[in-house]
Amino acid sequence: MSKRNIIIAGIVLTLVLVAIGAPKIMLFLAGNQKTTNEGDIEFYIKEPMDLNQLAQELKGQGIIDDTKGFISVGEYKGLTKESIAQGKYLIEESTNFRTLLNGFTINSNGNGNAELEVEVTFTNCRDIYQMASKLSKILAVDSSKLVFYLLDGNTLKRLGFTVEQLPALFIPDTYKMYYDTGEELFVERMAAEFKRFWTADRKSKLKSIGLQTPSQAVTLASIVYSEQSVHSDEWPIIAGLYLNRINQGVKLQSDPTFKFCWGDKLKGVQRLLNVHRDIDCPYNTYKIKGLPPGPICLPSPKVVDAVLNRANVNYLFMCAKPDYSGRHNFAVSGADHMKNADVFQKWLASELRKKEGR
Repeated sequence: MSKRNIIIAGIVLTLVLVAIGAPKIMLFLAGNQKTTNEGDIEFYIKEPMDLNQLAQELKGQGIIDDTKGFISVGEYKGLTKESIAQGKYLIEESTNFRTLLNGFTINSNGNGNAELEVEVTFTNCRDIYQMASKLSKILAVDSSKLVFYLLDGNTLKRLGFTVEQLPALFIPDTYKMYYDTGEELFVERMAAEFKRFWTADRKSKLKSIGLQTPSQAVTLASIVYSEQSVHSDEWPIIAGLYLNRINQGVKLQSDPTFKFCWGDKLKGVQRLLNVHRDIDCPYNTYKIKGLPPGPICLPSPKVVDAVLNRANVNYLFMCAKPDYSGRHNFAVSGADHMKNADVFQKWLASELRKKEGR
């Protein structure tokens, strides 16, 4: 290129830059700035933030180093606290500011354009309080607000549950949800999952085993799981045993039910006594006939299916085996059960003496 042409090109470029204007040039350059994180990084917007707060949060986590440039691009895009979406994001290394801000921008579905779903898992929960506590560590859910919403009379009426039956609504599993899923949206999702789980086939099996409602099946499943949390092959057997007792009008006499009445007071107690079983409580199946008014834990769907597909057995009694296997001896007659119980009690007493050094 000749010197004359170079001069002409320089003049043209200068004219273009003047036409664009210095502010727009600065915005263009700022928008092309890259994030400074080395490797992909998870980033959460846990509460409503304006551009200044967002910039400080990003800088504090080592994702950007030019807050002024970031804010200027965001202001040009018209981003405000209302248009920046809460949620979980994955910020790739060297993402330019324009792309980053576009990802944070709320869309017509109420989510950020680049917002990611999180895995929501709640298992081994005794009640809705423990469930709410676990959820508050995964989602932007306030545990106390969730419990308050669940126990509200209007919520219970709409869902069709009593307070005692309510745990049956929640089917422990792993779900994909957006981090900013609130209390009401979470409950709506769980109600939809409940309807999806209770297919026509499952409802048919429910009737065939003599139960009337899904909450009854979940209640029985919660007792089965509380009796046997290790060996799943015993679930259908225990379910069949308890259904036999229900059909024959015999009290369930399940230890986990009266333990539930005591809360955490019997935690770690190995030898359960008559004084423990004598507690007046609607969940104590040593005092009431049939199923308690609701689940004593949130059992997995596999346990519920084990109840619906209960084993065709004649057993009426069960007793822990005299070892550390976690399995049970089952019996049809009370006499055989007493023999099993006597062997277990002698073994347990011997083990306790060994631990005490006697």
